[in-house]
Amino acid sequence: MRPAPAPHTIAGVNRLEVRDLPRLPKRRPDAHKGDFGHVFIIAGSRGMAGAGCLAAMGALRSGAGLVTVGCPESLYPIMAGKLTEAMTLPLPETSGGALAERALEPALKFAEKCTVVAVGPGLGQGEETAAFVRGLAERVDHVLIVDADGLNAFSGRAKDFAGRKGPTLITPHPGEMGRLVGKTAAEVQMNREGVAAEFAARFEAFAVLLKGAGTLVAEKDRLFVNATGNPGMATGGSGDVLTGVSAALVGQRLDHFEAGALGAHIHGLAGDLAARRFGQISMIAGDLVESLPAAFENYRTTSVLPARRPANRKPE
Repeated sequence: MRPAPAPHTIAGVNRLEVRDLPRLPKRRPDAHKGDFGHVFIIAGSRGMAGAGCLAAMGALRSGAGLVTVGCPESLYPIMAGKLTEAMTLPLPETSGGALAERALEPALKFAEKCTVVAVGPGLGQGEETAAFVRGLAERVDHVLIVDADGLNAFSGRAKDFAGRKGPTLITPHPGEMGRLVGKTAAEVQMNREGVAAEFAARFEAFAVLLKGAGTLVAEKDRLFVNATGNPGMATGGSGDVLTGVSAALVGQRLDHFEAGALGAHIHGLAGDLAARRFGQISMIAGDLVESLPAAFENYRTTSVLPARRPANRKPE
């Protein structure tokens, strides 16, 4: 694995280690699917159906009780055919096969019954779709995870995040982070921790998961730098899986920062397990999904810390 850029010291930030990450509670014998969250993933556009499917499978393999993928209506037959265990919600689309701005109201109505909303994988960058994303971010009060083209909707207008009502986790790669803060990807890489922490501190209940070698998760007073993962994960769809993993952890009552931190660790661990089986050259994103069960078991069985729930979280 490539070495991560040298960290910059950030005053007043609590740097967490793997041992500080949350433990998923043992499931009660009488548990039911409602106990583990309903994940709503809004994803896909013409030619990009796979992104939503990978995110959905990442969520399912990470313990979500229910997963629904909201997608452009023309993708509905494809999504429904590929996703046996997830549900699919067709939404109004543009003539180009991406989500239309008028998809906002039905998406918001459906989100009311869900635990967490993730938006972005494979959405495309049309203006109607970007307006949909910004409207969703402004009005939904659930935990919101924003990835990929969802982040591109805020390029040059990051101040629009200030209208968010609920906790937010964004999951940019360095290029997307740079477009949010007016820097080049190289400038972001030179000060990864500082850029992510400074951006997170601008908004209430905000966390940044900055992908890349040494993936890190930052909020105003906590920072986690991940040590799992390898270059074989540099393949299309890997980030979509991470979105699903993090969303599923929110559904299991982790807060948005902890879901991002544990999600990055588990996602990288799945990548390391997949590399042993397939080699780094031949790995694909589906291999990460396939390796998630072993990654969770590895994390569960090698940990000796007690299960805990984040403070100030009410049962769904």
